Amino acid sequence: MSGWGPDEAASIGRATEVQITSRREDGTLRPFVTIWAVRVGDDVYVRSAHGYENPWFQRALRSGQGRIRAGGIERDVRLEVPGPEVAGEVTEAYHAKYDRYGASIVGTVVSPEAVRSTLRLLPG
Repeated sequence: MSGWGPDEAASIGRATEVQITSRREDGTLRPFVTIWAVRVGDDVYVRSAHGYENPWFQRALRSGQGRIRAGGIERDVRLEVPGPEVAGEVTEAYHAKYDRYGASIVGTVVSPEAVRSTLRLLPG
């Protein structure tokens, strides 16, 4: 079980864009960034469209904690690297939700580099 409330993962999953931030060492929040997110089962995933070395992704990876705003939900989250077994399903979810924006745009979140920069969001 992911820990999301009955409608939270669905609401976040339906949102076209989400805002996400990570926590600094002193516990304060960094500025929110707007990205795409998908739902797979009861879990919510995000990917860095600009790759593994993207500064927001690196900060989120180091912090492991943040906050998300999407679909009328605002919650603290834990940010964790999922196992490789979900990569295909997450990629399929990105295609299903965002292919309407065209191959060049959706390609930024389904490329091998984007797969490498996937985070699972868990209520925290």
